[in-house]
Amino acid sequence: MIMAVNGKSKKIDYSNWSQTELIKEIKKLEKRKKYGIIWDEERTKEVFEEQVQEKLPVLKDVTKNGIEDSSKPNNILIEGDNYHALSVLNYTHKRKVDVIYIDPPYNIGKEFRYNDKLVDLEDSYRHSKWLSFMSKRLRLAKKLLKHTGIIFISINDNEVAQLRILCDEIFGDKNFISCIVNVNNPKGRSDDKYIARAHEYVLVYKKKDAMVFGWSLNEKILKRYNKLDKNRKKYREIDLRKTGDNDRKEDRLNLFYFFLYNEKTGDFYATRDEKIPKNYLQIIPIKENGDLGNWRWELDNANLNKKYLIPKLMPTRKIWSVFEKDYLDPQRKIKPTSAWTDTWSNSERGSKQFIELGFDKSDFLNPKPIGLIKKICEYSLDKNGIILDFFAGSGTTGHAILDLNKEDGGNRKFILCTNNENNICTDVCYPRLKKVIKGYKNSKNEKIEGLGGNLKYFKTSFVDSELTDQNKKNLVEQSTEMLCIKEDCFELIKEGKQFKIFKNHNDKYLGIIYFYEGIKPLKKEILKLNKKINTYVFSLTDEIDVEEFIEVDQLVTLKPIPSAILNVYRRIFAYVQIKKLPRKTRK
Repeated sequence: MIMAVNGKSKKIDYSNWSQTELIKEIKKLEKRKKYGIIWDEERTKEVFEEQVQEKLPVLKDVTKNGIEDSSKPNNILIEGDNYHALSVLNYTHKRKVDVIYIDPPYNIGKEFRYNDKLVDLEDSYRHSKWLSFMSKRLRLAKKLLKHTGIIFISINDNEVAQLRILCDEIFGDKNFISCIVNVNNPKGRSDDKYIARAHEYVLVYKKKDAMVFGWSLNEKILKRYNKLDKNRKKYREIDLRKTGDNDRKEDRLNLFYFFLYNEKTGDFYATRDEKIPKNYLQIIPIKENGDLGNWRWELDNANLNKKYLIPKLMPTRKIWSVFEKDYLDPQRKIKPTSAWTDTWSNSERGSKQFIELGFDKSDFLNPKPIGLIKKICEYSLDKNGIILDFFAGSGTTGHAILDLNKEDGGNRKFILCTNNENNICTDVCYPRLKKVIKGYKNSKNEKIEGLGGNLKYFKTSFVDSELTDQNKKNLVEQSTEMLCIKEDCFELIKEGKQFKIFKNHNDKYLGIIYFYEGIKPLKKEILKLNKKINTYVFSLTDEIDVEEFIEVDQLVTLKPIPSAILNVYRRIFAYVQIKKLPRKTRK
């Protein structure tokens, strides 16, 4: 151990210490304060942490008829524990996700179920259980984000302090972007004892280099552009005098100069010359308190772009100043503030939108409003990006993406993960998405046209983890859906003995060889297609005999399975050992 002594590090040798001395040192270490978060992980393990030694997660396709549209992006819904879903996604979508939005349980008793039991406020381990629950999932989720990715987490007062420190640990405190105050209930909660809580929070962290796009101009800002030039173009006037920090003359001497203006001729220019020609006004940047200030533009820029400047008398101050003509650019984006107070963030609106779909309010309490997710996506997701929500609930995130794509012709994709507790997936999330895609009758029995779209519905399943040759073969046979998701190819175009070929609407091809007998017939099909094809080949090792594919070597990219899947699972389930049998006992 290394300990600091008098400001210098010193290595301590414990080998000769007595038991009494060691116990005393341990007690001292236990009393040390640590900046961070510590909880009892041993006593708050989830049940499946022990089960995972026997089973590994895979996916089963349970897509219903009537929701397919191969011309649209492939959106994904996974029913099952989100830990298992995230484990699978660590193979299919590592570093592929642009944005994550989650609205996890807030650990207030009735909303948080852990190991099939509700965690109430009397449970002394309630925070530890919640942190154990969130920590494992957030660590898996981080691996899915691109280096430009961002995660948004809705949370309230119950766990915001713990979550902030946990996210600092997982994502790094330098990657913290904001703790947004989202006023989702302006009237406040009537059952709060002392202060009626009107808000929740949205924690925002980036992976490394965040990619953001800002928000479109809102009505409040658009109203400021209340002037028209001779070409009927809208603009607003902004004082060219600098305000705020460094607004004194001595702060930025290069930004202090004079404007000269001839009211009769209209002549107008900037200069550092203090002399005032006849019939000219001298305009000086003067602060509210009468001190000399400076301008926002440098002198050369002021003269070069003086057609965008207006000398103007300020009646209230009885002095002249210069104003910039700021023209309206409809494509301009603005930076969001850290307080969201607009109606689109109102939880009451989320409930109304849910009921309009023909659901009962009791089917799902407090669904998020579509507008909240749309504003998050407008800020951080481009038109071809992928968003993941692994606490999908009623499916608001999917609804919002479909709505956005309909509005602007985008090709955004979503991945939703949810368990089926109280039939939330089968009776609420999936039916909601189907209604939104295909159309529905609202609460007034009016026919609402569908937004269009495509949805693939999967359910988590399991295979034995013991690494026998037969189990490896079983894993490959059960990995079809995972490979289709990974390659984004779902249209089965050819199936033969021990092989399948899939494609997508972008003319991308996927080949899967489930056993050695599939190699020869797949090669024949590849030669017929004469297309590049990513080919996954069953192998008991990490290698493929490339000589077997010499005839098609220019067309195939070969990848061994299941070794790549097993390697991902070994990293994820680092706290357990996926069982390996001695070679002589394998079957």
